Amino acid sequence: MKIVLTDAQTVIDDLVNADPLRELGEVVEYGLLPYEEIAEHIADADVVICNKTLLDPYTLRLAKKLRYIGLFATGYNNIDIDYCRAHGIAVCNAGSYSTTAVAQHTFALILEAYNKTARYDRYVHDGMWKCSPTFSPFVYPLNELAGKTLGIVGLGAIGTAVAKIANAFEMKVIGCNRSPKQVAGVETVGFDELLRRSDIVSVHCPLNADSQDMFNRETFAKMKRGALFVNTARGGVVVEHDLYDALESGQIGMAAVDALRVEPMEEDCILMNAKNCIMTPHIAWAPVETRERLMGIVVNNIKNYFAGHPTNQVN
Repeated sequence: MKIVLTDAQTVIDDLVNADPLRELGEVVEYGLLPYEEIAEHIADADVVICNKTLLDPYTLRLAKKLRYIGLFATGYNNIDIDYCRAHGIAVCNAGSYSTTAVAQHTFALILEAYNKTARYDRYVHDGMWKCSPTFSPFVYPLNELAGKTLGIVGLGAIGTAVAKIANAFEMKVIGCNRSPKQVAGVETVGFDELLRRSDIVSVHCPLNADSQDMFNRETFAKMKRGALFVNTARGGVVVEHDLYDALESGQIGMAAVDALRVEPMEEDCILMNAKNCIMTPHIAWAPVETRERLMGIVVNNIKNYFAGHPTNQVN
């Protein structure tokens, strides 16, 4: 079979390659196909593998042989599911591959906010420690996590993994979920109570009609003044101008985000100029081991589909 990767550079690099896919057939890799070129390059594909490529009636119109679309992702909002169903194209996603990685990154952000290791590293490398009158210069205030309240919005696999780490730090953990759910070590509360009580609010819910713009001016106003806001979910859950205003006013003490509404970051993204805002470029999911695991899931999905017992099929 012919397997076409339309945005390979979003997953593959010198450390993680497409060799496992080559065992299944001919593999053609495109780094990042422009929208207007997608249809031409997948016209003779039996299988298309993508991450964020938009596969809609226009880009799929020439793919008469296409039987299967595999995703290097859990979300599949970039695929026209109705079109695929009508044309007999199976769509399979890759779920639960990044749980530990995102939980790890969440605490990397939290620890940076509380321990300020990057700031102190810069202080040392700028030669400032050499000038310090004491062996421990108290330049940036540090805080302990033990005893602090972490509020987790979304108690799925990632939220549950974050809670487990928080418990190890002897934090108080509260959480809310769209549907009732009990998680070990987590006190389930309502959303407003979570905002009011939390020293840190960490978001782990999917982006949907319920969560779109969930964190806005009104939401931030309900949070404990000076709290830390962490988002390793999706940028669309946050109104970025409102987060900026909350940071500038001091209502939010600090924010740490790994996702924005538009990615890559726009030239005029307002958070670029926000004070006390730590940002990483949507890399929580991307450790080498995580991407290797993802590749394995994608390969197994293809094998299982063509063996007659599909896994992770969403249509």
